[in-house]
Amino acid sequence: MSRIGREHPVHLSHRAGWLRAAVLGANDGIVSTASLVLGVAAAGGSTRAVATAGIAGLVAGALSMAAGEYVSVSSQLDTERADLRLEERELADDPEGEVDELADIYERRGLSRPLARQVAVELSKGDRLAVHARDELGLESGGRARPFQAAWTSALSFTAGASLPLLAISVAPTGIRVIVCVASTLMALGLLGQLGARLGGAPRLKAVVRVVGWGAVAMAVTSGIGALTGSVV
Repeated sequence: MSRIGREHPVHLSHRAGWLRAAVLGANDGIVSTASLVLGVAAAGGSTRAVATAGIAGLVAGALSMAAGEYVSVSSQLDTERADLRLEERELADDPEGEVDELADIYERRGLSRPLARQVAVELSKGDRLAVHARDELGLESGGRARPFQAAWTSALSFTAGASLPLLAISVAPTGIRVIVCVASTLMALGLLGQLGARLGGAPRLKAVVRVVGWGAVAMAVTSGIGALTGSVV
């Protein structure tokens, strides 16, 4: 097949930033809210009390996720910018030494020394900082830290995930509300595991088992604590 007609595979690493925040937010929203409402329900709380706790958990969790993601990713961005400023100073102070450093990198990757030197010289005729950011620091332009993207992605995905168990336990009859909430939560976690694996190009079964398994453990522990608390208090 000619190169013109050949289909090239689509790489998925550029999705890593927002995909991580989205999956983490949705998973946290589903598990934490389901565990919270199940704990209150197991303690004997009324439907109103369960719904109130769930709504409070949804709002607090979404805001906490957004703030936490923004702060952590901002710290990562600060580190990246500090590295770029340092590299910029080194390029200004010792441009020839930086070319040699690039040549060393390419030689370690398998090029002969003359070819590595030639490649380093040619690439240094363009945007030298971008070249060093990519090849020396490992900072791809499409993979840089984005605090606002991480914050709103986490908040929205948390809200969407938290809404599922909250809605399930709020509308289900009192006698079966726990069963309905657990079933809908496990189903949502399974779908989340499949979606995350599909978007990230990972094995689906392994992702589903991992997400559902840990979610089930969290709900079981919280329900047990809620039932114990309700019987004691």
